[in-house]
Amino acid sequence: MSDVRQFGAKGDGITDDTEALRHAVESGDGVLFFPTGRYLISGTVKVPVPPRGPCAISGEEGASTVIMSGSGPAFQLIGTHGGTGDPGSVQSGVWQDERMPTVQNIVLDGEHPGADGLQLVETMQARIEGVMVRRMRHGIHLIKRNRNVIISNCHLYHNTGSGLYLDRVNLYQINVSSSHISYNRLGGIRIESSEVRNLQITGNDIEYNNAKSHGELPSEPTAEIWIDATEPKASVNEITIASNTIQATKSPGGANIRILEKGDTGRPPGLIAISGNVIGSQENNVHLSGVYGVTLSGNTIYSCSRRNLLVEDSSLVTIGSNHFRRHTSAMGTGVRLTDSSDCTISGCTFRDESEEGQVSGASLLELEGCRRVAVTGCVFADGVPFGVDAANCSDIRITGCIVSGEHNTRRPVGALRFRGRGKRNGIASNNLLGNIDISPEAGVSFNENIN
Repeated sequence: MSDVRQFGAKGDGITDDTEALRHAVESGDGVLFFPTGRYLISGTVKVPVPPRGPCAISGEEGASTVIMSGSGPAFQLIGTHGGTGDPGSVQSGVWQDERMPTVQNIVLDGEHPGADGLQLVETMQARIEGVMVRRMRHGIHLIKRNRNVIISNCHLYHNTGSGLYLDRVNLYQINVSSSHISYNRLGGIRIESSEVRNLQITGNDIEYNNAKSHGELPSEPTAEIWIDATEPKASVNEITIASNTIQATKSPGGANIRILEKGDTGRPPGLIAISGNVIGSQENNVHLSGVYGVTLSGNTIYSCSRRNLLVEDSSLVTIGSNHFRRHTSAMGTGVRLTDSSDCTISGCTFRDESEEGQVSGASLLELEGCRRVAVTGCVFADGVPFGVDAANCSDIRITGCIVSGEHNTRRPVGALRFRGRGKRNGIASNNLLGNIDISPEAGVSFNENIN
C-alpha cells in the first residue's frame, strides 16, 4: 500500500499534490492510500492498470477528499482489456495484472466546470464502492470498452453533467446498487451512443436530476435514467431497473425514466424489465419511444404534469400490476400509447383523484393509432372526460375491467370512448359506469357488459 504522503502529497487543501500523486502511481505498489486530508490536484492522475498488477485508490472511510481544480477526470483508470466477459477471451496478463481495479472510501470534489470524477477506459471487473463525487461535470464516466463493472454504496451528488455517464461505451455487465444519485443537472444515469448489455439498476435513490438546483445554468430535457439507443450501431438490451425510488421536480421535457430506441425490429430484442419502483413528479414519469420488448410491472407511478406513462411507436410492451395515481391536485395520472402494437395492459389501477380531472385534460388511458392491444382486469376510477379513450385503433380488446365515475363535476364523467376509423375492436365482460361514446366507424363489438 502506497501512502501518498510518503511520495510528497501534503493533503492540506492548499498545496498542489498532482505531481506527488503521479509519482505515487509511477513508483508505488499500485495501491494509492489517502490518509485523512484534502488533496488538491490541478490535472488528471492517470492510473494505468498494468504493469504493476491490480490497482486501487482508497481513502479513509470518506474522510479523504481529492479536490479537482483543473479540467478532465480527477482519476482515469486505464486498462487494456479488449475481450468480452467470457473467461476464454481474457488474456492471462489481463487476468493477472488488471482484474478488479478498485476505488473506495473517498470523496471527489470539483472546482472547475470541466472537471470529472472518475473515468474508466478498457477495464475488467472494476469496483467503485463508498465513493462520493460532487460539484464535478460527470461523476463517473465510462468510455470505449469496459466489462463487469460494479458501482455500489456511492453518492453521486450535485454535478453539472450526469451522475453516471455511459458515453460511446461498449459495456457488458454493470451493476449499480444501493447508491444515492441526485441533483445532477443532466440526469442521474445517462447512456448515449453505446452498446450495453446486462445493466442492473437496483435499490437506489435517484432523484431531482435536472437544472433546478444549478442556478444560472440553462435547463434542457433530462431524466433520472436516460437511455438513448437511437444512434447507428447503438443498442441497450438486457436491462433491469428494479426496487428504486425515482422521483423529481417537474422540468421542461423531463422524465424519470426515458428509453429511446430506433422503432424497428431489425435489432436485438429490448429485454428490459422495469419493476417494483416508486416513480413520480415529472412531466412524463416513464417515457418509452421506439422500444421493443419492455415489461413494466409492479410499480407505483404517480403525479405527472402530462402522463404517468407515455409509450410511442413501440411494440411488445407489457404493462402489468402497476398503480397509477396522483398525490396532488395540480398533477395528473394518465397513460398514453400512440402508434404502438402487440401490447398488453393488465391488472393495473388508474385513479383520477381530482374532481376536475387531469391538468392535461386527458382521459386515464389513451390509445391512438394502436394495433393489437389487450386491456384486461384493470380498474379505471373517475376518469374525466373518459376512463378509456381510443382513436383510430384496430384489434383492441377490453375485457374484465371496471370503468367507473362517481364525481359530481362540471364536466361529464365518461367510461369509454372509441372514435375515428378502426376495425375488429371488442369490448366485453366489463363493469361500465358513465358515458359511453362509440363512433360507428370505430369498428367496435360491444358484448356482455354491465352498465
